[in-house]
Amino acid sequence: MDIYIKGKRIRLKPDCAIGKGGEADVYKLGSDRAVKIFKSPDHPDYQGLSQEQKSAKEKLVEHQQKLRQFPTNLPPRVITPEDLATDKQGRIIKGYTMSLVSNAEVLLRYGERSFRNGVIDNKTVVNIFENLHETVTKIHLVGVVLGDFNDLNVLVKGTDTYIIDADSCQFNGFYCRVFTAKFVDPLLCDRTASSPVMQSYHNQDSDWYSFAIMLMQCLLFVSPYGGIYKPKNLSQRIPQAARSLNRITVFNPEVKYPKPATPYQVLSDDLLHHFYQVFEEDKRGEFPRSLLANLSWQKCSSCGVEHARKTCPLCTNIQVVPAVSPIGTKTVRGTVTAELIFKTEGIILAGNYSNSSLQWLYWDGSQFKRENNTVVFTGELDPYTQFRLGGKATLVGKQGQVITLSPNTSPERLAVDNCGMQVQFDTNEIGKYWLYNGQLLRDGQLGSEYIGDVLSNQTRFWVGSQFGFGFYRAGNLTVSFVFDTQRKGINDRLQIPLGSGQLLDAACTFSDRLCWFFWSMQEGGQTRKRCALISSDGEVKALHEGNETWLQNLQGKCAVNHFLLCGTDEGILRVEANGDRLFVAKEFPDTEPFIDANTRLFAGKNGLYAVSQQTIYLLKIS
Repeated sequence: MDIYIKGKRIRLKPDCAIGKGGEADVYKLGSDRAVKIFKSPDHPDYQGLSQEQKSAKEKLVEHQQKLRQFPTNLPPRVITPEDLATDKQGRIIKGYTMSLVSNAEVLLRYGERSFRNGVIDNKTVVNIFENLHETVTKIHLVGVVLGDFNDLNVLVKGTDTYIIDADSCQFNGFYCRVFTAKFVDPLLCDRTASSPVMQSYHNQDSDWYSFAIMLMQCLLFVSPYGGIYKPKNLSQRIPQAARSLNRITVFNPEVKYPKPATPYQVLSDDLLHHFYQVFEEDKRGEFPRSLLANLSWQKCSSCGVEHARKTCPLCTNIQVVPAVSPIGTKTVRGTVTAELIFKTEGIILAGNYSNSSLQWLYWDGSQFKRENNTVVFTGELDPYTQFRLGGKATLVGKQGQVITLSPNTSPERLAVDNCGMQVQFDTNEIGKYWLYNGQLLRDGQLGSEYIGDVLSNQTRFWVGSQFGFGFYRAGNLTVSFVFDTQRKGINDRLQIPLGSGQLLDAACTFSDRLCWFFWSMQEGGQTRKRCALISSDGEVKALHEGNETWLQNLQGKCAVNHFLLCGTDEGILRVEANGDRLFVAKEFPDTEPFIDANTRLFAGKNGLYAVSQQTIYLLKIS
């Protein structure tokens, strides 16, 4: 694709792509600049989507005027348009250049326990939101409204925040007509609808409403409308998407609070009361900065939870050691026998089942240890460090490098491609696999062996025992592929409609000849979660989209033969395929005490291993 900036032709190549959203593609220009190119109605992402094509056309027309009138007095941490990207004649605006914020993460990740993982505490989160509060206040002072304000258009670097996608802001009669369902103010929406439908334009109050949602989500790992609404009166049931319209929050006694979330009682009374007023009673206005400034966090010496109160609200905080089941304890509940095989006060970071045994890696507060308590290395946790286990070897990936640590062997180092902030490598019983300079490689007898070509720094992949799966998206290009773990060549003829929006998360799990690929996208203001069942020869056997319980968390699932086991807050579910349809074939409610939605499952010859953040159970179901 060719564009022109100040009359100079610039050719945009797929391997320079660094971002992809629902309305635009972003490419890197040098070390400190990027260019955002709006999708045209004929963009491949919009193929067969008439409404999206219409919206793209309307937005391109509006941008011809809006970008030329964009305010120049916004705070410096708002990433605003700089030079216009046009056609050759300079008449039609196709996008704009902007500053590139490198080594930053979307605010969305700070609401994920797996990302924070004992590394980023609540004090740091509050500092981030104090910084964001200052920026939002300054934006409002110059008469601009953010509009579609959400946790994907805020970047975090340290404790500094940067607001991106500023072209959607409201100013001078240019209104923001797009919204993200999770963050849109219900006061602007049709209350009788089954999901949010805006009837009024965004305003400063709606910006602060979004701010409050993001803060609550980052402090508690749950949104105000999280959990499961189970009214005793079945006639009061409503779709999950309509809960904000009916003000049914986690404070409602008929909402089952998510197990992985932090109980909201850890918040100060003032902050908790403010959240209740905003989400239950429609209080609006600027978020009081004093609620952030007055928070004082401490960690309970008994249960380890962070709280903003004088004493821990979750325990008596008296110096009494609670009864903890010893290793080997067996608990019977109905048809399930659960044996506790490991526990730690630290954090379990990775697990793997191979060679007829479960392997795991955990951090005890200062050291990284394997399942036999051998110290692999010493250090602090980092949210961007990735781990894989292969037999006795521990693979550690970060910033374009993978180090293999094995007992009595010198560390081995590999240069590896990144995809965003993630290093691209995996391992199985055969060896390790990685991407470098756009090539998919594996261990060989004489060194690395070439499998096939992929798109550099844009590809994600996973491997099972027999085959692997991967995909890449950049600009107009979307490709999915499978490959044999022991042979050269990739099959990229898969037809998987990944979607037109921004990729939020992806995961994959394998049995011998099948893989289950999960991904979530932000499309048209909605979070869409999907699953594809794929055979080793590249046949897509089933496609599924939905918000069922088994799709709430994409990670940690376990494929066994032709079916899938999924952990939920209510126990394990078994998912199967009937033709091209996926459905829940069986529920195991007796597993509920030992499982939550974040539990990682591994099938073994002696039963099913359930790995949580601090415990591992061996489950046997009769």
